[in-house]
Amino acid sequence: MIAAEDESADVGVGPWPGDRPDDPRYDPELLADGDRRNVVDRYRYWRREAVVADLDSRRHDFHVAIENWQHDFNIGTVVRNANAFLAAEVHIVGLRRWNRRGAMVTDRYQHVRHHPTIEEFVSWAAGQDLPVIGIDNLPGSKPMETVTLPRRCVLLFGQEGPGLSEPARAACTELFSIAQYGSTRSINAGVASGIAMHAWIRAHAGPPPG
Repeated sequence: MIAAEDESADVGVGPWPGDRPDDPRYDPELLADGDRRNVVDRYRYWRREAVVADLDSRRHDFHVAIENWQHDFNIGTVVRNANAFLAAEVHIVGLRRWNRRGAMVTDRYQHVRHHPTIEEFVSWAAGQDLPVIGIDNLPGSKPMETVTLPRRCVLLFGQEGPGLSEPARAACTELFSIAQYGSTRSINAGVASGIAMHAWIRAHAGPPPG
């Protein structure tokens, strides 16, 4: 389902009907006032902390990273995609500040870690024994359509326009490209991240919870 975070009366559910449950996962205010958040039905009325804890119990083995040297507006979309595909963490490399509007409040449920430099990020990934997989249409990149992404990895995306920086390219274990058939030379990092994460899901994930 494609929807935005919308707390209007047309979205979500109203106050809990009848006797209220005593399950500690439920939020008393949401039970009383209704739940208008953009969450799947299984999380209706749940406290935010309870939702995060449940997501943490089944997060996938891939991480996502994006360089942020120019306040890239795509970062919010990357975070939103990471939430949808249940990435372990999102890593923002460079500037700490990023535009959260595109995340549509999903950053409340998604772990986001900041690394001030590419060197610090690479050191962290090495300490976790996670290969860094660059996603960029560069000479020598392997077509993503012809490979299987590693189960444990970090998918690294560059800045809108210039793509991966030279230090980021040098840090990548492998580089993969996304096939394009039109006139533009690139697609933005938000779109590319969704395609790459879904490629990981197709290779390694089972069906989502009912």
